[in-house]
Amino acid sequence: MAENTKPGNRLLAALPRNEYRLLAPQLEKFELVYNENVYEPGAVIKHVYFPESGIISLLARVDAGSSIEVGIVGSEGLAGLPVFLGVKTSGNVAVVQGAGTAQRLTTAKFLAACSNGGKLPAIIQRFIHSLFIQISQSAACNRFHPIEERLARWLLMTQDRMHADEFQITQEFLSNMLGVRREAVNKAAGDLQRQELIAYQHGTLNIINRKALKQAACPCYETIRAAYGS
Repeated sequence: MAENTKPGNRLLAALPRNEYRLLAPQLEKFELVYNENVYEPGAVIKHVYFPESGIISLLARVDAGSSIEVGIVGSEGLAGLPVFLGVKTSGNVAVVQGAGTAQRLTTAKFLAACSNGGKLPAIIQRFIHSLFIQISQSAACNRFHPIEERLARWLLMTQDRMHADEFQITQEFLSNMLGVRREAVNKAAGDLQRQELIAYQHGTLNIINRKALKQAACPCYETIRAAYGS
């Protein structure tokens, strides 16, 4: 990555200029391919990823055939936090939910950058707090709010990180994200379509009316959004 290129990732962009200048030559551009796994549970984390566009979804496996999303990471953060916390392996599935690009570092280079006395650790600590708010608020949301409000909240969070009104998503993927049966997803998505808030066809979802979609979402969306300062 060129040293004079402005970072597309907010964590990298928050680094002091001299610190980023030292880190930039070590960054490697990586294509985030839709539906491909970045980490598997128990696998050694060899790289840390700073998304510039697209989304990496963190999934907890409930059993051999089902999983639920516990967090999403876009250009506001990084994937690979366990190594920052002293853990070498991934506890979750990390899968590309939205295609895009990321800058990545080997784990060894990342840990070296975190121990050189710079600002990177403090910046990552603030991101960890924001991610914790996202995970805890989403857990409460999944317990107490109706599926349609949860779907609206999730679509808005996805749009914020994709920086686009249109993105790929399958009904199976949505059911995993929300932890409900496909029939419930179909009904909720159908309700949003009838209100002309979204359009969904052949695995492509388009957000038509963001303002109305925000009104349809539960308050958790604004709580999570505020945690990231956006």
